[in-house]
Amino acid sequence: MNKLNQWLQDSVFKPLEDKKMPVMEHLVEFQVRLTRAVIALAVVFMGTFLYADALVKWLRVPLQNMFVPSQLTWEPTDLPTVPFVFLAPAEALWQNVKVAGLCAIVLAMPYLLYEIWRFVVPGLHAQERRFVGPFVCVSAAAFYAGAGFSFFFVLPFALNFLISYGVNAGFAPQISIAQYVGFALWFLMVFGLIFEVPLALTLMAKLGWVDAPFLIQYWKWALLGSFVIAAILTPTPDPFNQTLMAGPMFLLYWVGIFGAKVFGKKPAAESDQPSVPTTAMAGAGVGGSAAGVAMPNSSTGEDYVGVPGGRPR
Repeated sequence: MNKLNQWLQDSVFKPLEDKKMPVMEHLVEFQVRLTRAVIALAVVFMGTFLYADALVKWLRVPLQNMFVPSQLTWEPTDLPTVPFVFLAPAEALWQNVKVAGLCAIVLAMPYLLYEIWRFVVPGLHAQERRFVGPFVCVSAAAFYAGAGFSFFFVLPFALNFLISYGVNAGFAPQISIAQYVGFALWFLMVFGLIFEVPLALTLMAKLGWVDAPFLIQYWKWALLGSFVIAAILTPTPDPFNQTLMAGPMFLLYWVGIFGAKVFGKKPAAESDQPSVPTTAMAGAGVGGSAAGVAMPNSSTGEDYVGVPGGRPR
């Protein structure tokens, strides 16, 4: 906490006091950044909404298919045909809007992160502003990696387990399209954010807020916090999905510890020897010389949805 308070005082409050930036100027800056982000997101959304039907078909792929990494292809599972229904007149349209919206957020994520970072830049030192480019690139890549990991591995495994459990219990599977789309999109978003954990920890260590020994010391609290956060974020109350989310989150916490150890802020190195000022002695008379002391260097049916463009089941 002392490190955090010191950083806030030195890096945020003091620069703002020195610049004497009024509150209204911050509000205007926030309005400008938010307006730019909304306009960019709206433009991308108009493009993704034109391909919403194709995006929905791809989103339904993990329900009855499993991804095989060794073959880089999808294989049908043993699940029976799972028909989709809609329970409200506008439900089918609304799910297209949601899918197109998430896709727009994913595509516009680098620009959104850039606007966020530019808003906080005035409160940072000059050496901390060098993180703008790497922060935007790595944050976007981490979000894409998390969403991809959820789509190819987490969603197929979770859906296959949950649907199989209901079928084995004697229930007929029939899913509302809105419930399915909401379930899938939530998993994609949450895992995209979870994969930002190592970057967040590394950045905090780079700024001097935390360090690797501090993070290792509180790993038990991190494990407990992973399950608490997963219990809040999972769209279902079952412990299976909670574990699916908490496990990767805790593993990424250790990845963040490694990043904090490698890229964290290094303490100032103290010199082993005191510096000795160079002295010159002038000799009197002819033959006098100057001497100096040098300083040290510093399933089948018409309702089945297969992979678009792939082989039929």
